[in-house]
This record gives sequence, structure tokens and C-alpha cells, in this order.
Amino acid sequence: MKNRIKELAQQYAPEFIAIRRHIHSHPELSFQEYETSKFIQQKLDEFGVSYKAGIAGTGIIATIEGKNPASKTIALRADIDALPITEANDVPYKSLNNGVMHACGHDVHTTCVLGATRILQELKGEFEGTIKVLFQPGEEKHPGGASLMIQEGALENPRPDAILGMHVQPTMEAGKLGFRAGQYMASADEIYITIKGKGGHAALPHLTVDTILVASHLVVSLQQVISRNNNPFSPSVLSICAFNGGYTTNVIPSEVKLMGTFRAMDETWRFKAHDIIRKQATELAHAMGAGIDIEILVGYPCLYNNEAVTGKARSLAEDYLGLPNVEDTEVRMGAEDFAFYSQIVPACFFRLGTGNVSRGITSGVHTPTFDVDENAIEVGIGTMAWLATQF
Repeated sequence: MKNRIKELAQQYAPEFIAIRRHIHSHPELSFQEYETSKFIQQKLDEFGVSYKAGIAGTGIIATIEGKNPASKTIALRADIDALPITEANDVPYKSLNNGVMHACGHDVHTTCVLGATRILQELKGEFEGTIKVLFQPGEEKHPGGASLMIQEGALENPRPDAILGMHVQPTMEAGKLGFRAGQYMASADEIYITIKGKGGHAALPHLTVDTILVASHLVVSLQQVISRNNNPFSPSVLSICAFNGGYTTNVIPSEVKLMGTFRAMDETWRFKAHDIIRKQATELAHAMGAGIDIEILVGYPCLYNNEAVTGKARSLAEDYLGLPNVEDTEVRMGAEDFAFYSQIVPACFFRLGTGNVSRGITSGVHTPTFDVDENAIEVGIGTMAWLATQF
């Protein structure tokens, strides 16, 4: 089986590199992936794979039944949306949609899972169980397409015994994979604060509520949420990333808006911190004579890689690629809506190396110059197919 999958991955690699380039050239924003969804459906039709479209808008659930389809179910997931970034790469497959770019590698994820789907369809008489393939919209945008797919039954009928997903990693050379069991990626919540008070002349601050000063104290004070309340052995980050208020040199504004993000690796601490943030911000603002509105938008949960599933996936990857090509990957404070799946069924979210230092392919995700070494596509296709058949 392993050698057959390797042969097919190598055979189909040029075709799927072309597919990746097509998807890369035609990126679409979260929950607007209409043409991308149509393209995926067209390919599934060509491969003879049955599917249901229109899940969470543009999502697709494909199904491949092997021998004894009721014996087990393994799910594979690919995200299909792009980012609001203008591409700066001068390549033949550069984005044709101005201001939109596959700068996070979702074109690669979709291509690899689509390629694995083709191989699995061809080999369905040679493996046990059912493979459920999720092509998911809106990973980059709240509330996350994964949460909507789940609401619409993506993890039911049949319920997966395990789910696998992967993500490009430009700091890892193409040809390699990275795994980490346990708590892997952070939760991500959005913070919106509005400080309100009587504005007025900058030369008469005693007749005003200095909202700029209140907001400044608040930015500094909120850092204590992490430094003096969180267990230092549990990673957590609170960053205020936007400070908007005022419009000239001599007027204290009546309103200042702050926006930021809160990340945690522990769900209990996560929601305790929300309460601390609200209490600390409210009491500080009131003590300085200001009003305050605060909203914490609950986003993606922590991503947890099931130890047994991840251990087995890593062992299978070592068998497929060789021990030197499988590495440990670090805990990441970035967030991923794959986490929603990991909260429900045993999951493994792993990394696909896409960098190539010698060719200058080193730009990080979410940058205008992000690109990948396309040799990674053959690895991604084959690995996904191999893992799906062996669980």
C-alpha cells in the first residue's frame, strides 16, 4: 500500500501542482469561496467521488467508502479561504484577484487533500473503513468555518474516530513534516474597549475626563493580567493592537477605542482571564472618572492534539518518509479553527514543510511575499493518503 501511494503521489504531482497554481491565482475571502468550491466539486466529479456541497455556505463533505465502511471513519480537513493581502510575488500564478491572496497556504492544504482524495478513491478496495473529507470555508474569519461545519453535522453520520489536518510551515524545509502531541495552539479571543468621558480643550484638562490618559493607563495595567495572574508555566498573551482616539493637537477626545487579542493554552484560565480583564478595565476607568464599554468576542478554542492519534500519525509518517524527515514542532500561540474539531473528536494537526532556503522561499505566512516549494505537494498528498488508510 505504501509503495502504491508513493507511486501515485509522484505520478499525480505535476497535475496537482497545476491545481495548486490555479487555486492560488483565484483566491477568495472567507465565506466567499464560491468559485473555489465549484472548482473542488468539478474535480471530485472527475475523480468519481461522492460529496455533499453547500455546507456552511461553500463547504463540501466528500465520502470514500473502503472495505467494511462501517468499521471505522477517518476525517481529513482542508481549509479553502484566502486573506485580504495584495500579493507581491512576481510569479506566473500570482493572484488575479486584487487585494486577495493565498498567503497562509490554504491553496496547498486544499490541493494536498484533494490529491489524497483522488488516491483514496482509486485504492478504496484496498483499505478498511470510510474516509470523510471536509473542504471547509472561513478558517480566517470569526466564528470560523469549522464551528459552522460542525453545527451542520460534519462530524456526524458517521462520526469520525479521528480527524487529521495539516498546515504549511515555511520555516521547515520541503520534504519534512512536524508533529506535536498535546496542547499545541492557543485559543484566540478579540477584545474591544471604548473609553468614554467629557472631552474638551487640552489646556483645561481639569474640566474634562482625559480619555487618552485613561486608555494609556489601561494598556499598561492590562499587562498585569498575564504577569501577575497567570501561571507562568502556561503560555498566555494579551496584546492591545489598536489605539484610536483624538484628531488634533489641542482637543481631548470624548472617546477612545482600543482593540486587542487574548491568547491562552488553557481553557479554564482563558475564561477566568476574561473576568479579570473586564473587572480590571472597568474599575480603572471608573476610578479615573471615565465610562467604559468592553466586549470580549470569544473565538477559537485551544487546539489539542490527541496523544494516541498524534503518536500513531507520527510513527506512520516516519515509516512513509523516513525518520530524518519527521521533526518535533513547537507550541504555537497562533490560533486555528481546526481546534473546534479537536475539542470533539481525537485529532492530529501537523505541519508540512514548504520552505527552501537555497531558493529564497522563506517568507512567513500572512505576508505579501509568501510562497512555497511546490515539491511539498507530493509529500502532502502522499502523507495524507497514507495516514488515512492506516488508522
